[in-house]
Amino acid sequence: MKHLVKFLVIAVTALFFVSHVTLANEKFGSEIELSNQIEHSLHNESLIGVVWSTVSANKIAQGAKGYADFTNLKPMTTANKVQTGSIVKTLIATGVLHLVTDNKLSLDTPVTEILPDIGLQNPWALNTPVRVRHLLDHTSGLEDIRLWQLLTTQAKPDTALKETFTESQLRIRNRPGSRLSYSNLGYAILAMVIEAVVKERYESYLDKHLLEPLGMHMSTFNFVSQVGQFSDPALAMGHFENGVSQATLPMFLRPAGQFTTTAYDMALFAQFLMGDGKINDRIFIEPTLLTSMGKPFKTEAALNNLTDIGYALGVTTRDRHNVVGKCHSGSTLGYRTNFCFFPEQKKAFFIAFNADVETANYKQFDSMLISNLGVNKADAIAPSKAQVALDDWQGFYTLSPNRMKRFAYFDRLLHFATVSSNGETLTLSPFQSQQKTLLAIGGNLFREETKRFPSHTLYISENGQHMISDGFRTYEQTSLWKLLPMWLSLAIGVIAILWILVYGAICLVKGQLRLSSALLLPFTATLFLFVPLPLFLTQSFLNIGEFTLASALLALATTILPFAMTYGLWRIFTHEKLSKMNLLNSLAMVAALQWSLILALWGVFPLLLWS
Repeated sequence: MKHLVKFLVIAVTALFFVSHVTLANEKFGSEIELSNQIEHSLHNESLIGVVWSTVSANKIAQGAKGYADFTNLKPMTTANKVQTGSIVKTLIATGVLHLVTDNKLSLDTPVTEILPDIGLQNPWALNTPVRVRHLLDHTSGLEDIRLWQLLTTQAKPDTALKETFTESQLRIRNRPGSRLSYSNLGYAILAMVIEAVVKERYESYLDKHLLEPLGMHMSTFNFVSQVGQFSDPALAMGHFENGVSQATLPMFLRPAGQFTTTAYDMALFAQFLMGDGKINDRIFIEPTLLTSMGKPFKTEAALNNLTDIGYALGVTTRDRHNVVGKCHSGSTLGYRTNFCFFPEQKKAFFIAFNADVETANYKQFDSMLISNLGVNKADAIAPSKAQVALDDWQGFYTLSPNRMKRFAYFDRLLHFATVSSNGETLTLSPFQSQQKTLLAIGGNLFREETKRFPSHTLYISENGQHMISDGFRTYEQTSLWKLLPMWLSLAIGVIAILWILVYGAICLVKGQLRLSSALLLPFTATLFLFVPLPLFLTQSFLNIGEFTLASALLALATTILPFAMTYGLWRIFTHEKLSKMNLLNSLAMVAALQWSLILALWGVFPLLLWS
């Protein structure tokens, strides 16, 4: 009996050991397969380098491929640091939730109580002030970033946040809390809220009171670059197409995109977000606040039953690759990143590329990581008979609101969508992206054909307009007769500019363009519009938002144009015979004048890129 017991113990021990070795080998093989897949796609997409981390069953795995710096072919390793871009918003939001947990701040506090001199221009202020929560959720009604804040080399690491935006950007465009409109500006103001509460710069406070407790010792909110005074040799170089390197530059709205980290540190962050909110058995963030991240709060879309998809407290809940996860992506000069976690399954990933290549398919890497983690795929909600009158929702739609106020004119012209119905489904066709088939799944909810859960809600706004929202952008139904005049104005304006340019050139070649000619000044002004073009082509795109010779000439040209057309018309009707060609020229001048005046009314002309 003694020998039998001994044999059984040895057998069980051996079996246990073999099973664990087998599992370890399978996991090791899985990591190798993932690494090979990523390396293959990295090469196919002409990307430079990548670093990633995954979390599963509370275990962290890391990987790196490609180059940290293409110039010297320095290999990328897991020790390399990267820039996250907009993923910093999730970290700043977490810092705010820590302040809320410590009763130093409330999500429902009006921003003007904390920043009385901020100067928000809110028509709804009496009943609906902009609250801290609205800044976190991108539902404040603020516009997004402007060119001078984005494409510039003039920003400094220590610029006071109140000097990084202008009063004209503080107009609230829709009722706070009602609709999501992504706003980098909102997170700059949120960092000002943090500074007002803690009485120090948000970077130093969050480094000490957020990153240190989380164990993220290789990360910082402070400015870090590959060169100069703030250089860190561990930071991978950023790149654009064809391996062109780009060192990190300071940014004006730095709370919206400035954060340096490692893949391992982001895995630690993911573990915390999926935990119970405790650090060393002390509540660091209330668990209810953590679970509320990514759950829209009382937006129009949420109040109309789209409750599981959207943005809240620094996190996006998205339905992609047949799974639903809480994510935030990022992009900044020379980098693309993504961060996703799946709290119920305790799985997460972070991936960062040190190359921003417009043509690259970055989403395929997310799919690889999700597959490697074995994230449970969700069953799609079955379609059902539509319970709304689909015909009522057909027509034209425009964004309400659009992200960038300065480009509202072009968004209305070019970012509209059409909705049609075959009696059972809706087809949403944005002008500049792929059409989407929406399947009815009950009530006012619809599911995009490629999604698993409700993706769109249909509802009537408080002013009686038909609205369609996917939780991230909201479309408002409009009349074709409101869009058609704008399209016609654009078309005849462009044709008129081309007519004046071509006919003026013909007259110039024939020697018919005299100093007394009514066409001379309109032709010269039209030609002047193209003078800045070669200057823009010779300067860096990072100078587009600055006052340069090119931008100054463009501003001057767009200012002169309507006056030149007016002068030409005056000359024709007061100094020249109304011949057939003069009639055509006058019609062209009227057409060009109306378009330039409309552009002025929409705030496009004069085109001040640095403003």
